[in-house]
Amino acid sequence: MKAAQIEDLVARAETALSPHFKKIDETAFSNQKKVLEAFWKHKISETHLSISKGYGYNDRGREALDLVWADAFEAEAAFVRPHIVSGTHAITIGLFGLLRPGDAMLSVTGEPYDTLIGVIGPSQNKNTGSLADFGIKYRQTELQNGYFDFGAISDVLRSDRSVKLVYAQKSRGYKPREAISSESIGELAAFAKSIRPDIYVAVDNCYGEFVERHEPCFYGADMVMGSLIKNPGGGMAECGGYIAGTRKAVELASYRLTAPLVGTEVGASLGQTANICKGLFLAPHVVAQSLKVAGLAAYIYESLGYGTSPKYHGERYDIVQSIKFLDEEKLAGFVGGIQSGSAVDSHAAPEASEMPGYGNKIIMASGSFTQGSSIEISADAPVRPPYTAYMQGSLTYESGKICLMKALEKERE
Repeated sequence: MKAAQIEDLVARAETALSPHFKKIDETAFSNQKKVLEAFWKHKISETHLSISKGYGYNDRGREALDLVWADAFEAEAAFVRPHIVSGTHAITIGLFGLLRPGDAMLSVTGEPYDTLIGVIGPSQNKNTGSLADFGIKYRQTELQNGYFDFGAISDVLRSDRSVKLVYAQKSRGYKPREAISSESIGELAAFAKSIRPDIYVAVDNCYGEFVERHEPCFYGADMVMGSLIKNPGGGMAECGGYIAGTRKAVELASYRLTAPLVGTEVGASLGQTANICKGLFLAPHVVAQSLKVAGLAAYIYESLGYGTSPKYHGERYDIVQSIKFLDEEKLAGFVGGIQSGSAVDSHAAPEASEMPGYGNKIIMASGSFTQGSSIEISADAPVRPPYTAYMQGSLTYESGKICLMKALEKERE
């Protein structure tokens, strides 16, 4: 494509997307108000942003941030810690906190994200400390037409009393499906608890935070788990993760975060509280920027004949935009284009490589200030048919737009 063609295509996209951008801004305003009200309620001040070391006893910033986080996520309780290294780590803490030997977890969105497979514990990976090693069983039901198969879920819950936790993955991962709405997860929670009132409903909330006006806890989920280098870190948090939910569920998870009966009473901030607070403050706006870039990418690549999900006019429940290239070379060109338009390491050429927890080589663009921060901007893909790229993030709409234009330039090379 010539430069003039790219500019014309982008202009047409922005005209078509205008009503969708307005809706995104309205959601961002609602979420920004919710976050600010949590800061006001808990009287966040400069004293909360100080550094603690060692055990971190009486860290007022840590304690206040947990309260703010719970309110922002519409939950009874929460903890957010820089020591949580990834979304997979946060989910692992949550699962081990709620499940006991002899219990079973039921995934109702099919097979979980690649990095969770080792946590569950397939038969070939014994003695790794997985759930299976502790005698915790795993079952799953598939989505039907993109929605929960309530018939299959009912059969499992009624026939297997060992199932103590229903697990849902909000985002698509590397699967060819749409993300799940928070309201739909609420319907799942109500349904599961109508059969088994004592069941936990836990949600991998990665990539979904602040995309909608309400989080899954608002609709009845017992626990949500995620990473700060995704949506809720707002591009400011340098590391960390969170768990939010009911008081009971969060307390049990906290005992796996640290130690039984210690829970959230310890944990030095190491100077990260200020960045996490700033990230949460910025998150609603940054997520809105990311959603606009995703919509722009969808319109552009639909226009060029590629398969996209969601469509540019479709509902969005996470920040992920998938683009199906069907060709390894075109996939690599797109990923390279995103990298070349990034602020950091723009000169680097992404190459497919092995990554811990993944079954295939992964090619990834992540020109970010914080390594792996997908809310900044990234595009990654398992190198396998149908060679689908998964793009996330952008701190600003303008920078994301430039990245996409650089990717389109690759089409000319």
